[in-house]
Amino acid sequence: MSPSEPPSQSELGAGPVAGLVAEPAGGATGAPAFRALRHRNFRLFLGGQLVSLVGTWMQNVAQSWLVYRLTHSEILLGTAWFCSQIAVFALGPLGGLAADRFSRHKLVILTQTCSMLQAFVLAALTLTGRIHVWHILTLAVALGAINAFDMPGRQSLLIQMTSKDDLLSAISLNSAIFNAARSIGPGVAGLLVAWLGEGVCFFLNGVTFLAVIGSLLAMRLPPFEPKPAASPWLHLKDGFRYAREHTAVRRVLGVMAAATFANMPILVLAPVFADQIFHRGSQGLGFLMGAMGVGAAVGAISLARGARVDRLQHVIAYSGVAMGAVTITFAFSPWYGLSLVIMLLIGYSVFQQMASANTTIQTLILDEYRGRIMSMYSMTIVGLGPFGSLASGVLADRFGARATTVLGGALAIVSASVFGWTLRRKSVAD
Repeated sequence: MSPSEPPSQSELGAGPVAGLVAEPAGGATGAPAFRALRHRNFRLFLGGQLVSLVGTWMQNVAQSWLVYRLTHSEILLGTAWFCSQIAVFALGPLGGLAADRFSRHKLVILTQTCSMLQAFVLAALTLTGRIHVWHILTLAVALGAINAFDMPGRQSLLIQMTSKDDLLSAISLNSAIFNAARSIGPGVAGLLVAWLGEGVCFFLNGVTFLAVIGSLLAMRLPPFEPKPAASPWLHLKDGFRYAREHTAVRRVLGVMAAATFANMPILVLAPVFADQIFHRGSQGLGFLMGAMGVGAAVGAISLARGARVDRLQHVIAYSGVAMGAVTITFAFSPWYGLSLVIMLLIGYSVFQQMASANTTIQTLILDEYRGRIMSMYSMTIVGLGPFGSLASGVLADRFGARATTVLGGALAIVSASVFGWTLRRKSVAD
């Protein structure tokens, strides 16, 4: 098989990727959902992530509220999201290239350190009362550039911390931790913003990065073996060719790109729903986002406990349809309490789809392409977000938040249904 040829179905579950060393503790397997915890490196990473991600979600919510407080503009809310994510789209291929050519471990340590410094700068400007919208937008662009290298590095590092056999468990647990933090961080941010202001959230986020940086430094990984010298341009082109020729990967990337556009109205317009529609202010925003995080954490754990790797593409399809349906229901919800429940269901569906897509892609691809393909995955789920956020802001300004959210739900249903139809057609053909 040539380097750019996709693996056959018989090779998809064929043990750990060559050259990766798993580090099981005591040989116990445990429950399938928690099998990745037998690896010391992964346990360290997960603990550091939990602390750091709580801070990250505090900053996300506080930043959205700060922009809204300063401007009361749906368009500028969308613009802030655009600035924070556009670099992931523009620089994503370079991030993937770096993850395949250099030590992923050292790359992630560097990017996490830079993210910490960005948080401290934002905190200093806010706490001293010198913050302006252009500062927020500029620092958001800087963080997006950091994430363009951080995301493929972290995604590619997961399999080095565990093994291919435990990849579904690792991705699901990582998603659960992400969303546990999402359920805690926004609520804490809502309270802190109301009591002490946004700057405190930014400062605490900077401090929490010390946890994940410490966990990364404490890991024991095999020595990095430099790849043979090759033209970066040819290396980059080869990654895009591999993705183009791999039909299953290409389809997953396509449906996740559509899902990103579909999800953006809920994320971007959450301050509008919390304040203008339900009149709950920053605390209401925090609890809405926290409810979404709780649902997502439950979805990630249930996926790890009950899903089979060979059925994950079907999970992508039906969870996308479910997400669209509950998003439309949220758009019409007249009560805040009902909306909290709906946000639980949205979170459950969204992260069932995302974790399934992540695991599917990582299981299908060869390790030598992992950084570049995962950068494309990051470009679809984050890098396309800026275009969706701008569209959400513009549409909401003209048609209202509820109508824009309905459009997002409809897009999710249509794209997931088309993806499911291609799976059924492939099954019939086989």
